Amino acid sequence: MTHRFDPTSLREYDIRGIVGQTLGADDARAIGRSFGTLLRRAGGHRVAVGRDGRLSSPEFEVALIEGLTGSGCDVVRIGMGPTPMLYYAEATLEVDGGIQITGSHNPGNYNGFKMVFQHRPFFGEDIQTIGKVAAEGDWDEGTGEVTDYDILDAYVGRLLAGYAGGAYKIGWDTGNGAAGPVIEKLVAQLPGEHHTLFTEVDGHFPNHHPDPTEEKNLADLKKLVADKQLDFGLAFDGDGDRIGAIDGQGRVVWGDQILSILAEPLLKADPGATVIADVKASQALYDRVAELGGKPVMWKTGHSLIKTKMKETGAPLAGEMSGHIFFADTFYGYYGYDDAQFAAVQLIRAIHSTGKSLTELKDAMPPMINTPEMRFQVDESRKFAVIDEVLERLEAEGADVNRTDGARVNTADGWWLLRASNTQDVLVARAEAKSQEGLDRLMAQIDAQLAASGLERGPQAAH
Repeated sequence: MTHRFDPTSLREYDIRGIVGQTLGADDARAIGRSFGTLLRRAGGHRVAVGRDGRLSSPEFEVALIEGLTGSGCDVVRIGMGPTPMLYYAEATLEVDGGIQITGSHNPGNYNGFKMVFQHRPFFGEDIQTIGKVAAEGDWDEGTGEVTDYDILDAYVGRLLAGYAGGAYKIGWDTGNGAAGPVIEKLVAQLPGEHHTLFTEVDGHFPNHHPDPTEEKNLADLKKLVADKQLDFGLAFDGDGDRIGAIDGQGRVVWGDQILSILAEPLLKADPGATVIADVKASQALYDRVAELGGKPVMWKTGHSLIKTKMKETGAPLAGEMSGHIFFADTFYGYYGYDDAQFAAVQLIRAIHSTGKSLTELKDAMPPMINTPEMRFQVDESRKFAVIDEVLERLEAEGADVNRTDGARVNTADGWWLLRASNTQDVLVARAEAKSQEGLDRLMAQIDAQLAASGLERGPQAAH
């Protein structure tokens, strides 16, 4: 037997698609057969499996486990929860790999699979190998066993271990995503006053889309913080690996700003430590890390790429504009993966350690004027070529360009970024300046480069 995947589902960091169109139960079964085969050939045989709250996740779980056990792997089923709970299971249980069934922050009709292979990220060529093994039907045969393991309480206990963050009045919005039950258990054990929104898991996402990087999705949390006069609010994406925050005045504290707050107690305890951020992060973050005595490193966007860079550099902390925050090392005693629930607890701890409110910390941040992450569609066959063309023109002009991930261009006004998404048919742009006039000039440069490649900046992509 062989299986062919829709090529659009085999992405850079995971496998993801539209349920019933580009991804179905047969795909889930083939993923299990292929992943299980690769794991057994690498000397492993036990896989932890978790799932989010999407309507299709239970069906995909059954098919995935059929595939894993059919390849001879044993499965430890941990049930529904956020992706970091699966990462925690893979890091702490006697297993050789882990798979989370999740559509992440995509709309409700999407689903997908995030994988860990012998304690390392499984991405890029690994995912293409899944497709190759399935296309050739090169599968091991066997009969694995399935056991259930309730890890929720142990995971929440690990989030709270050694808590020293003081008592605050906090709003929490899980957007009907998979983080809901974890957050309910977490806040019951935290000191202070806590108000939760939409913690009932519902794959229809009836209240708002669970993506805290879109400010419109924070409207309910802003209202809660204002009505109850809370200190701040925290929000989570559909599978609990990305965090969003607002201060007591309802202002968004973006991912790179959260990272700058987390860096302060870390660098007091571990002077000179490396802090990694992606190319979309504000220059203010890199400057702040350096000011605190740390070593800022700019790296490529993508959770698997960041995790790999953390291991390579020994960095205890890393983050992305998108709200993925990664923790490792002796300061955190954590496992090197992105965990929004752990980030929430560490953010409370970091705020407490400064002796200031989150509102005061936000006030003290340099007043940069920047765009949100702009994502616009472009033909898949053109997206990387356009970036190459832009880089060639910029370097011919003698521009100050950082090529870490696309083109990040420094000018007297500030900086702008143009990069190709590794996972979608979109280009990503962002710009940051010290004034509105400067920002307008930066945006004009982006548009001029796009025009020179026969493109224009279209409407925000919806996926």
